[in-house]
Amino acid sequence: MSKKYLYTEENLSFVKEAPTQYYSGVNTQVPIHSLTSTQKMDIIENRISKSYLVLFKKMANLDYDALALALSVTRSTLINKKGSEKFNDTISEKILALADLYSFGYSVFDENTKFNEWMFSPNQALGGKVPFDFTTNQYGREEIHNLIGRIAYGVYS
Repeated sequence: MSKKYLYTEENLSFVKEAPTQYYSGVNTQVPIHSLTSTQKMDIIENRISKSYLVLFKKMANLDYDALALALSVTRSTLINKKGSEKFNDTISEKILALADLYSFGYSVFDENTKFNEWMFSPNQALGGKVPFDFTTNQYGREEIHNLIGRIAYGVYS
């Protein structure tokens, strides 16, 4: 598979300490949620490291228990990796999907703290459930993404 550009985790730039927010591409910085599917596939193919997960964890104000729940893995799977060790494709894809969702949320809410709080607040549009509880699978993340999109357009949500 020949690629014009190789998108790797090392290209992810942690501008403003927000690993979900920016991707350093060719002469430009683009929010992760704005990357093309091909770019995201390249990142997954090269896999996500424990160090990236730790940065994301801090930025999103999550603990390993919450991450394990959202990524549908055991806590020890996340903890046992060290530094630059990388997760497998499946876990890397889940990490990137969660980072993608947070990136979109941060762009809409303008403040990481506000979005982080919103993710753990009961929401009427979700039947009083907490948005973070929907992050365990693709369809739940889509539901939260759609809800954030409605907020972005000023629709009561």
